[in-house]
Amino acid sequence: MSFINELNKEQLEAVENIEGPNMVIAGAGSGKTRVLTYRIAYMIKNGIDPFNIMALTFTNKAAREMTNRISNIIGNNEALNITMGTFHSVFSRILRLNADRIGYPSNFTIYDSQDSKSLIKDIIKGLNLDDKTYNTNNILSRISSAKNNLISPEVYQADSEIQMEDKMTKRPEIGLIYKTYVNRCLNAGAMDFDDLLYKTNVLLRDFPDALNYYQQKFKYILVDEYQDTNYAQYLIVKKLAAVNENICVVGDDAQSIYSFRGANIQNILNFKKDYPDFKLFKLEQNYRSTKNIVEAANGVISNNKDQIKKRVWTNNSEGNKINVIRCYSDNEEGKIITKKIHEIINFEKVNFNEIAILYRTNKQSRAFEESLRKLNIPYKIYGGISFYQRKEIKDLLAYFRIIANNKDEEALKRIYNYPKRGIGKTSYEKIIISAHEQGVNNWNVFENINEYNVNISNGAKKKIAEFTTMIKSFSAQINNKDAYTIAKDIATSSGILKELYSEKDKGPTEVEKYQNVEELLSGIKSFVNSRTSKESNSLSEFMLDIALLTNEDIDEKSEKNDKNHINLMTIHSSKGLEYKNIYLVGLEENLFPSQMSLSTRKDLEEERRLFYVAITRAKENCTLSYATSRFQWGNLITSEPSRFINEIEPKFLNFEENDQGKSRSLSNKIRQDFGLKTNKIFKSNSLKKLNDLHYDPKINETINSDLKVGYNVKHNRFGKGKITSIDGKGANQKATIFFPHHGSKIVLLRFAKLKIIQE
Repeated sequence: MSFINELNKEQLEAVENIEGPNMVIAGAGSGKTRVLTYRIAYMIKNGIDPFNIMALTFTNKAAREMTNRISNIIGNNEALNITMGTFHSVFSRILRLNADRIGYPSNFTIYDSQDSKSLIKDIIKGLNLDDKTYNTNNILSRISSAKNNLISPEVYQADSEIQMEDKMTKRPEIGLIYKTYVNRCLNAGAMDFDDLLYKTNVLLRDFPDALNYYQQKFKYILVDEYQDTNYAQYLIVKKLAAVNENICVVGDDAQSIYSFRGANIQNILNFKKDYPDFKLFKLEQNYRSTKNIVEAANGVISNNKDQIKKRVWTNNSEGNKINVIRCYSDNEEGKIITKKIHEIINFEKVNFNEIAILYRTNKQSRAFEESLRKLNIPYKIYGGISFYQRKEIKDLLAYFRIIANNKDEEALKRIYNYPKRGIGKTSYEKIIISAHEQGVNNWNVFENINEYNVNISNGAKKKIAEFTTMIKSFSAQINNKDAYTIAKDIATSSGILKELYSEKDKGPTEVEKYQNVEELLSGIKSFVNSRTSKESNSLSEFMLDIALLTNEDIDEKSEKNDKNHINLMTIHSSKGLEYKNIYLVGLEENLFPSQMSLSTRKDLEEERRLFYVAITRAKENCTLSYATSRFQWGNLITSEPSRFINEIEPKFLNFEENDQGKSRSLSNKIRQDFGLKTNKIFKSNSLKKLNDLHYDPKINETINSDLKVGYNVKHNRFGKGKITSIDGKGANQKATIFFPHHGSKIVLLRFAKLKIIQE
């Protein structure tokens, strides 16, 4: 087993200890993927049956990379026998084998977020609820949170605390929407992403024989990025590992940044409580970054209390110091950073794809996009609209879905009259009403249109009959033909190819749509050609692969096709990536750390972990920038530099002077920002004039001087609310206010311009 000679001492120990509970804390850039890969290869080389191994990841990219590496070591056939993939892909396959037990067909559809939002929008409309109060995104987030915490609709509606929260936000019918949503999904034979975890827990809870079967099958369990697991994932893994306790979790508590989507850092922090006899391995050598970057990151993360202590180090060169750039405004920040990028591309011959601009919120990209376009620097927004979310692609995929699962109501709604075939919206709405009255799926009425008393024309009924005949014909062939053959037939017979081809002369957008469909069919052809004799090449299998693509997988596909650009992305999107040159922008208090994170230590520590992730993406050069003024909601406000910059030891920083700093050393200006924190906008005439229009300290102090906890106030944007707490003093005084339509918000009193409401 010569491959293990490539490991350092700590990595080797983590690989060779294959029995019992193990936790591997892998610092940034410490080679955790190599450890996971070699550990699995080592297990198989030592006689463990690959059929008894389950490895869970968070992206298909990670699973593919590990499978390929293992194949190179032990051979492709054995590697294919390992159950490896994302949580959602592995458990979706388990659910397909056991779907009948939980009331689903084995060919159930997997709804993406667009499908879920469309369904929730229909439900809100059907219940005659205000769609502004019951915002679709907020409702879906609430339902997702409930599912990730294994709260059923029945428990949701019976929980007095949950019901009180919904009433306080004037949305008392969320429980009813949740219940209706679940029933509609079941009726359509569909699960959303959260169901793939929720329903797996139901299966293992309600069917002891299924739990016992998978406990015996998966004698060895490995989990990547364990710090990102939510409660549902944690519970599944704990149940499956309960008998053998051969569980190895790999992760880094310092990179736990996904609490907004349910990740619970306590899962990794409390591993020792779940498995008291566990073995801990720390991978602390960083192979990615320079010493300056590694030490700067260490200094920042050391301020967190909730963490597993480690000291990341590197043998790499000392490298350049981290640059800190002070800008007068967010627009100037865009210009300065873009100019820096232009210089290193042209004078240092740095490749486009070795550069990334990271920001806390998506809205910050505007200033950089404008400046990049002016200098003709190609860029890509990482995490933008994916190939599979484009209309023409969604339309054809909807045909594939309805053919695989005739009950898929969201797919049917999308293509019943596309391309146009004479089935009008009014006819479709009458069919929906009839289906609801009869308590059946919409497809039942479509399929038996002449048997239901639907008041539509005979011509429309004829078109519906022709449509259903076509769909049923393809459904009968779906398992007899390979994915490409049937997909090409569907694209042709449905009229989609003809429709798009006829529109090609209308302009470049229409040409691109046709080319996109061609690209999809080419992708299906590649899928078929890549399958082994053991793997299905059916359209159903292709659709399962597509449904389970994560944003990271989609972005990776795009990256392979076009590397001639720099990358713009949120810090959350950057996790797992690395670049030679990182520009981390918008480092200001209330922006990063976010204003919403300043009320609790827990939230602030996650923001600090997010900063740690950001700077450890850099391999050689890292630049931090902040603006002393920034427009927010049309108002120009003053900004203080982020506390995170101040948490980096000065010896690792270089305070860089920009073109505007000729009057005196910019280094002194930045040090003044950190030391004096005067909160004053610079006295440039243009900024002062803009500032005078939006901010009058005297007026604001008068408005906020008598504020107390319990007061009812009015905010320009959020409306009426009640003050629940006031913290800080002077210019830094903040208030937490509960707004019925927006929830709790933290505002800086000197900018909020609150008005006391006498009631």
